[in-house]
Amino acid sequence: MMIQQGKWSTANEALPTKVIGTRDIDFQYVERSAVRVVVTDAQNNVIIIKAAKDSYYKLPGGGVEAGEDHLKAAEREVAEETGCNVLIQGACMAKTEEYRRDLHQMSYCYRAKLLDKTGKPTLTEEEVADGLSHEWVPVDKALDLMTAEQPTSELGNFIKERDIFLLTEVMRRV
Repeated sequence: MMIQQGKWSTANEALPTKVIGTRDIDFQYVERSAVRVVVTDAQNNVIIIKAAKDSYYKLPGGGVEAGEDHLKAAEREVAEETGCNVLIQGACMAKTEEYRRDLHQMSYCYRAKLLDKTGKPTLTEEEVADGLSHEWVPVDKALDLMTAEQPTSELGNFIKERDIFLLTEVMRRV
């Protein structure tokens, strides 16, 4: 049996939440928790990451390791993907719940302030193969770039929808 999840969900909580994908109640999903980060610099620009291989932009972030605190995971992911040190500012500001093939992923989005640019990212082999690079742009331009891209993969389309929602919600709340 398939259940189409509602597009927006804020039931019983003030945290903006978006459900992406369709949940099959008869299917056993792999559970994953992830963090995403909206990082701003002194000029109020945000950092976005381009995935050249599949033609999409994303926010810095990734999976939370077993036993890892969300805030530490957020700082670690930003450092790995951008080479920047950041300070997380406050609690989670928005989240998404995604159903992709065999994966059920909860992504929690935080806002962070740039402390310093420490050097080069430390990308995984997969991230290098995906052609990841980052740039600092004004928020409006980030949203324009994210919206204009036409991802060439199913994953890219999920990421596009997720990160446009998260960036919009975080910036709306600051």
